[in-house]
Amino acid sequence: MSSSIKGILYMCLGVACLAFGDAVSKWLGEVHSPVQIIFFRTLVSLPLILLLAHLGGGLRVLKTSRPGVHLLRGLIYTGTMGCFVLGLTLMPLAEGTAIAFAAPLFVSLLSVPLLGERVGKPVLAASVVGFIGVIVVVRPSVDGVSLGALSMIGAAVFYALMMITARRYGGQEHLWAMVFYMTLVPFLITAAVLPWVWHTPLPWHWPAFLLAGVLGVGATAFITLAFRHAPAAIAAPFDYTAMVWAVLLGWWIWGEVPDLGVLIGGALIIGSGLAIAYQEGRTSLKRRPSA
Repeated sequence: MSSSIKGILYMCLGVACLAFGDAVSKWLGEVHSPVQIIFFRTLVSLPLILLLAHLGGGLRVLKTSRPGVHLLRGLIYTGTMGCFVLGLTLMPLAEGTAIAFAAPLFVSLLSVPLLGERVGKPVLAASVVGFIGVIVVVRPSVDGVSLGALSMIGAAVFYALMMITARRYGGQEHLWAMVFYMTLVPFLITAAVLPWVWHTPLPWHWPAFLLAGVLGVGATAFITLAFRHAPAAIAAPFDYTAMVWAVLLGWWIWGEVPDLGVLIGGALIIGSGLAIAYQEGRTSLKRRPSA
């Protein structure tokens, strides 16, 4: 099996982990607050990240001289997860996933004022098409935009900020240090807030909390392996297979059937994201937010 094929397979496995983890979080969100879901996901993820860091070079890779940067990224990640989980509980899975795919558009546009990068006309045109797709999915009415859609847009913006900080500092810090501290901050924040929102899980909720955390770390590991085996231009487009999983899981678990507007808008968003990735010739660890 060629290295590129392995990279594609790892990418598809990672994306499947993300999609199933999002579905589990949405299911848990019917009973539990986003704070409690994020707490348990990060509680499960942290030991697994430490294990992977140990296997990938030893815990010394977690040493850092930039605690302020990690704190900032952790706060941004907390906002990403909070908005995303809240959005999952308020709207259909496929619709929320489609809006979340707008994250690369915000990365491209925010990199201009924050990183001093220049956006070419093809990327700008693709971004306009992508935002039209977001409007088609959201379909704002005279009453405004729904809270669920606003939450997902907020998740996309927060995630874009997280990817921009990764571009700025990722080459100066080890991957697992970036992932560990990014996960530690929301764990500590939600642990402090948890007593005020605690809802005792039912017996079958405990394995779901465990599964959500395992799937999150599994997704990170598989996607990392994907970019080690295949060029970004080959592996990154398979992130959009998440839309297929979102449609299937939403239909299977909740009976959600996306309408024509969601499908058209999602296609515009995905097409613009692929165009931006092609024009920029680069990618990040993940191209969209996730629970």
